[in-house]
Order: sequence, then structure tokens, then C-alpha cells
Amino acid sequence: MQSVTKLRLFASPDERQMLFATMERYNAVCNAASPIAFSERQFSNIGLQKRLYYSIRETFGLSAQMAQLALRKVASGYRSTKEAIREQNKVLAALGKPLKSLPEISFRAHGAICYDARVLSLGRNRVSIWTLDGRIHLRYSKPDHFPAVATVKQTDLVYRDGAFWLYATVETPDVEPAEPTEYLGVDLGVVNIATTSEGEVFSSAATEKVRQRYGRLRGILQKMGTKSAKRKLRQISGRERRFKTDTNHVISKRIVCVAQGTKRGIALEDLKGILLRTTVTKVQRERHHKWAFHQLRSFIEYKAYGVGVQVKVIDGAYTSQQCSACGFVHPDNRPTQAAFLCHACGHTENADLNAAKNIAARALVNEPIAVCSPDIGGEVESQAYKEHAAIHGSMPPTLVGGS
Repeated sequence: MQSVTKLRLFASPDERQMLFATMERYNAVCNAASPIAFSERQFSNIGLQKRLYYSIRETFGLSAQMAQLALRKVASGYRSTKEAIREQNKVLAALGKPLKSLPEISFRAHGAICYDARVLSLGRNRVSIWTLDGRIHLRYSKPDHFPAVATVKQTDLVYRDGAFWLYATVETPDVEPAEPTEYLGVDLGVVNIATTSEGEVFSSAATEKVRQRYGRLRGILQKMGTKSAKRKLRQISGRERRFKTDTNHVISKRIVCVAQGTKRGIALEDLKGILLRTTVTKVQRERHHKWAFHQLRSFIEYKAYGVGVQVKVIDGAYTSQQCSACGFVHPDNRPTQAAFLCHACGHTENADLNAAKNIAARALVNEPIAVCSPDIGGEVESQAYKEHAAIHGSMPPTLVGGS
């Protein structure tokens, strides 16, 4: 399994200048190669190296390996951007909105440098790192969760908030996940960040309070526009994001621990593209677009994989409208954001808990449950609805025309 760990570097003033100079030269190479890659649509590592390797070496004086790594950064940057735009355009095309085109990429002077084992080696307490003036050896600090048995595959040197960091991609021995007989369903949302099928709720009240506080503060400082206000804006930049990241770490760890302790898998719904598919009011727009559900899902997946807990992602269509007791599906089953009331069997409970139970049940089925679109007379019939009849010998009453 691969994971990314942050390591802080401790450098003297002279060593910092060496790292800055290396960053500036490395990203100057990227900015020189980017227009050529963009104009020639050359986004292959090998193709870009064949086209520019010798000229880059001669012009900028980088070592052979660093020149290749810089060109790989340009190629991978275009490929990832192209893939992201392709996914966005799929949703935009379905909504009938204008499509986006691939932009030319530029790189900051102090942007990240990608290192590999040939130009960086990680020791027990020090790191040996290549610079324009030769290798330097720096002391670093590592977190308590840094694995004792691990292989460092790739490392990015990043300058952030006045300090140098190494983002190390660490590979640890795989833990083969056991095939579970049950799943812990997790419903992700905006009001409640996560709700499990056991009824545990992780509210977004704390993160919403932080968002509103920093939103008001940014508005005041931007309106002032003074040098001290701009300096304060730089100081608070990223605090809200780091708070949400820490919250997602806590929630994901709790969910994985519960699943591991009960020897169950974890079932999540696929929410890819939901921010582009849904519309909200202007008041809710900022909160909606800052919904970090993808980050929480990725945290759950890599933490679960590390301890051998299986994660299954299912089609989440109609999980909020389907009754977890009888399987009946209808939009009127959810009269409010928090309430669920089945119009077929009368079952009532919290809407997020009901959805989490449906997610857990669907994970036990090899194929996702197919649900018809509620566009004919208001009548909806799902696979779970049919299964109810097969098990109980009768169909629950059908709701027609929304009555």
C-alpha cells in the first residue's frame, strides 16, 4: 500500500538559499517546456524527453536525472489536468453547459520539486538531497505514525508557510482484506458529514462554524485592503482547509476502527461529479462547494486498506428515497432533510441513517440495485421493492400520483 507522509526539514540560512535556487531553476525548466508541450500536444514523458532533454541540459545546467524529472512534471501536469477537464466536460455536456478546454500550465518559482531515489535518500535522522551546489544533508522530523517498515518511492520538496517539507510517498507491506459477511454503511452529506448504519452521526456543525468565522474575517480584511490586512490574509490562508482535513482524519479513523473491530467491510456511495450535477441557492453555494466528501472517502479507503478492511463503493442512486425496511422508493418518502417516512409501510427514522442502511444492504449485492426513474405517474418500483414481495409474499401498497 502507498501513502503520503509529510516530513519537515530543518535547514540553515545558507542551505535554505541553496534549496530556493534549486527550486527556481527546476521550475524555470518547467515553464520553458510547458509552452512547447502545449503547442505540440506532447504530454508523454518519453516524447517530451526526446524533444527537449538535450536543450534543457545545455540551457539550464541541471543534472541528467533532474532534467528528466522536470520534464516528467510538465507531462504529468498536463495529463492530470486533461483528465480532470474530461470528467468535468462529461457532466457539463449532460447539463447542456459550455465545455472547458485545456489551458496552458504555468509553474510557480517556488513550486514543488519531484525527487526520486537517485537524487534523494532518506536516512534514519537525515536526508541527503541534490541541489545546484551539490548534495546537502538535512535533519528532518517525522510523525509518530511513520511506518517502521517502509520503502520510499518518490519524494516532493515543498515550500509552505516559511518551511521546507518533504512529501514522501511510502510503500508499506500489503494487508490482504478479508471477505466480510456484513458491511458498515456510511452516508456522506453536508449537514452531517457522515452517518453510519449503526446510527453514529458526525455533524458538520464545528466545520460550519469555522467556515463562517473565516468567511467573515476574509471579507473584512479584503474590504480593508491595507498591507497589514493582506499580511493577515496570508497568515490565515489554509487554516480552514487544515481544520477540515483534521476533522476528516478523525472521522475516517473512527469509522475504520468500528469496522475493523466488528470484522465488517465499509460501504460508501459513489458521489463523483455530484458538485457539478446539483444546484443550490447563493447562500448555500460556498458551503456546498467546500464539501470535502472526496477527501473523506480517500482517507477511509487508505486507512481501511492499511488494516485489511474491505471498502466497497456502490451506486448511491435513490438511497435517500428508498425505505430500508420494505424497499419502497419514492421522492415523497423524504419530506425534509432530516426526516424519512415511508408511504408504503409507514417506517420512519432519520433520513441519513435510513440511507446508510440502504448503502450497507446494497454492498452485499454483486450488482448495484437498479431503480426506475420516477417520471411515470409518480410510481417507482425498485429491485429491493420486488425482493420484498419475494420474501414476504406480498407487495407493499403502491403510491401512485404522489397521493
